[in-house]
Amino acid sequence: MNHLTKLLEAALFSAAHALSIRDLKGLDPDASAADIEQGLAGLREHYEAHDHGFELVELADGYQLVTRAEFAEAIVQARIARRPRKLSTAALETLAIIAYRQPVGRAEIEEIRGVAADGVLKSLQERGLIDVTGRGEGLGRPLLYGTTASFLEMIGLGEVAELPKLDQLSVALRPMGAQPGLTLPSPDEEEAEEFASDAGELETPELPETVPEDAPREAGALADGPGPDGLAEVQGGDPPEQP
Repeated sequence: MNHLTKLLEAALFSAAHALSIRDLKGLDPDASAADIEQGLAGLREHYEAHDHGFELVELADGYQLVTRAEFAEAIVQARIARRPRKLSTAALETLAIIAYRQPVGRAEIEEIRGVAADGVLKSLQERGLIDVTGRGEGLGRPLLYGTTASFLEMIGLGEVAELPKLDQLSVALRPMGAQPGLTLPSPDEEEAEEFASDAGELETPELPETVPEDAPREAGALADGPGPDGLAEVQGGDPPEQP
């Protein structure tokens, strides 16, 4: 491991966020972008070859050293590190809509979710997960929202194009006994208060069912809530016979 590679490792280890090539070039004025990239590639290969407990990942806004996924739960349970504060169901649903439909305006988000989105949008902006990306062409030229590099860093992706397709999410949920539709965790008490304005049942626009008509269903089977693309609930089974 040469001097530049060791310098890169030290910088990545000390940083609390991802570092870009431009950031890392400041470590050595004589190093080119190609030199930095070569050093990062060498670090990644070194960690993989020696089976370290952490790895070097490339995110939307640069590179970062992160704990390997298989050790994260043990670290949290030992209270060595805390889990980040969870997003509420309302925030997750809104964030998913924005991620898959961006750029998207508030009116479209509210049409899909069936409730006001002002408070959720404000909170997501304050957390740096979404931002205004432009204005629409409709009446009043409404603000359009999109996800940020912090959002991609939070979910461990390099770009929005790496998000799983909706049909892939549906297939992944079926082995767990769920019908197509993205399930989301319940909000904790703190988040529930923050998004109290979103209380109430969610309404979704009617969309074609993604389950074939001849697929076997158990009576009363129900999908868990709308997905990020506004998937409607699917209920199977014949109605009970009248006496």
